[in-house]
Amino acid sequence: MSVKTITRKSGLRGEITIPGDKSISHRSIMLGAIALGTTEVSNFLEGADCLSTINCFRRMGVEIEKKSDSVLIHGKGMRGLSAPKDTLDVGNSGTTTRLLSGILAGQGFTSVMSGDASLNSRPMGRIITPLQEMGADITSIKGNGCAPLKISPGTLHGISYHSPVASAQVKSAILLAGLYAKGDTQVTEPALSRNHTELMLQSFGADVTTSLHTDGSASAGVRPCPELYGQQIYVPGDISSAAYFIAAGALAPDSELLIKNVGTNTTRAGFLKVCEAMGADLTLLNQASTGGEPRSDILVRTSCLKGTVIEGALIPALIDEIPMLAVMAACAEGTTVIKDAAELKVKETNRIDTVTAGLRAMGADVTPTDDGMIIHGKGAPGKDNTPLRGAEIQSFLDHRIAMSFAVAGLAADGETHITDSQCVDVSYPGFFKTLDNICPA
Repeated sequence: MSVKTITRKSGLRGEITIPGDKSISHRSIMLGAIALGTTEVSNFLEGADCLSTINCFRRMGVEIEKKSDSVLIHGKGMRGLSAPKDTLDVGNSGTTTRLLSGILAGQGFTSVMSGDASLNSRPMGRIITPLQEMGADITSIKGNGCAPLKISPGTLHGISYHSPVASAQVKSAILLAGLYAKGDTQVTEPALSRNHTELMLQSFGADVTTSLHTDGSASAGVRPCPELYGQQIYVPGDISSAAYFIAAGALAPDSELLIKNVGTNTTRAGFLKVCEAMGADLTLLNQASTGGEPRSDILVRTSCLKGTVIEGALIPALIDEIPMLAVMAACAEGTTVIKDAAELKVKETNRIDTVTAGLRAMGADVTPTDDGMIIHGKGAPGKDNTPLRGAEIQSFLDHRIAMSFAVAGLAADGETHITDSQCVDVSYPGFFKTLDNICPA
């Protein structure tokens, strides 16, 4: 077990280049593997989850080369994957499990996916149900709706599926299976979730349609695809990783940070909207776009934050950043309400519970709810204006809990100890080194 100790800091300075986006990195491997020709991916995230995706496709006969500044995927075509000789190890990666299920449903061989204890406890019924509706032969081996999952050859047909949740992983699994189906496939969700799959499918040559509806719901569709074709992909920096340093720059006194090359796709940029509502001093610079994915440099300065309400259609665009937003809310003036975020319960941990436990350990006033939490910041009625206090924070091997509370430690009196801090390697290898580099000696 590794433990990282954090102390209160001010005067943060520096330029930070964020590792590549986790969601886009996953998808680049998957689509590159089932495309014809070679796909070159620059700024690929070499985190544990994305490496799980690479290892799964290598076990199915795909040659993947890691160069000094890129990853080369020598695609096998839509139906060129080979049956793996043993179980596909997805590690701790829910994205690998759910999206790969859609691809495996269209293959002519049987496969089994399994991961670590945390992964194998997460619900997979949300993708099992629609895939079975499409004709996929996919089952939970233990009958509990979780991995290990067994997927055997089936005859897929297109469906029009109304997802009860706005989830990019559910949507992506169905769309990827739809590539192999007879007839058109469409997914409608109550709000628009991140759209990296739709954008990348289009760039690889798939026939994809998207639409937004007047009631706030959104649809994405795909037609059967004879082949995809290899592409050159540049992965922007992951806004979920940038969020920790945006928060650090806003919370630590006398600070100014420039976070470079951050992906600002509108389906992912809810964090920036909430920061603006809270009064954060942010400036977007050098805005550009590649492959439909916008990116910017983000300048952040010390800010006087205020409470806000985080809800509704905004939630899918910031679900991974809610732990960090909760810490910011604890340091803000007034009350912040987070709701419509029951999705937090099915992440690496139940993040309603783990965020609440961590904030309470640091002296914050937080009340968990069925779909979020209510956080009374330091300026709320009846509260004093003292900062958070240092505490021992259990990460529960959840990378986003570890990083969020590391930033909290910068704003807390005393020492904060993050247990099992090595879990940050899932999405941000080198996180603590970067954090140390921007802190004054």
